[in-house]
Amino acid sequence: MKTALITGGAGAVGAAAARLLASDGFSVVLADIAHERAEAICAAIRRDHGVEAVAEAVDLSDPAACRRLIGAVEQRFGRLDCLVNNAGKTGAPRIGAVDLTAWNEVLAMNLTAPMLLCQEAQPLLKASGGGSIVNVASRVYLSGTGVAYTSSKSGLIGLTRVLAVQLGPDNIRVNAVAPSFLNTPFNKKIVEEDSGLAASFRRMSPLGRLGTAEDVAGAIAFLASPRASFITGDVIHVCGGTQLAPQPAASDGG
Repeated sequence: MKTALITGGAGAVGAAAARLLASDGFSVVLADIAHERAEAICAAIRRDHGVEAVAEAVDLSDPAACRRLIGAVEQRFGRLDCLVNNAGKTGAPRIGAVDLTAWNEVLAMNLTAPMLLCQEAQPLLKASGGGSIVNVASRVYLSGTGVAYTSSKSGLIGLTRVLAVQLGPDNIRVNAVAPSFLNTPFNKKIVEEDSGLAASFRRMSPLGRLGTAEDVAGAIAFLASPRASFITGDVIHVCGGTQLAPQPAASDGG
């Protein structure tokens, strides 16, 4: 049975991706520092989908943890077919107040950890006959928000493209998804307490709504599937059209 590793597996997007991948027949490993929550999600997946689902407690800010995590997957399953680099961190938003410690923490989680996981996972993916790496980036690489967050997510897209070239000969496809602001438990306070901000995000989308974790998970599951077997080095914008330049309003005479 194919195996997928999802970092940040206890969060909304990670959990939704794990459920969809399990429904497609993958065994799943949910890696997260929030181990109890990840284990509860795994228990539900085992019950609902009848596949193996295990939680791994891991702090990806520790570079050595990446090697241990891939080693644990290999020991348990003997193979890896999909790596979803979903874990992330925000911080250091304004250039005038960037703290170097916060900057380094964001880049360590959002860019260095995915690079190290790809490095460690390459031999196992290759031995499994190839597979898929999906990096969860962000629409902010197009327009910017926090200094460290935007820089790290832009770097993650660059990493995606170069690894698509380098790992392609091993039949390893590498793609990214770039979500916009999502209506998830993480953003619940913003959605409920700042209706103006939430409304502005809705207006940015031609579809007129906020995205969900399931929207992003659908793109991840597609990229992990044989249906995407000839797609690599690409970025799927899961943001309801907010990646498009806004059109000017029509005049009364137009």
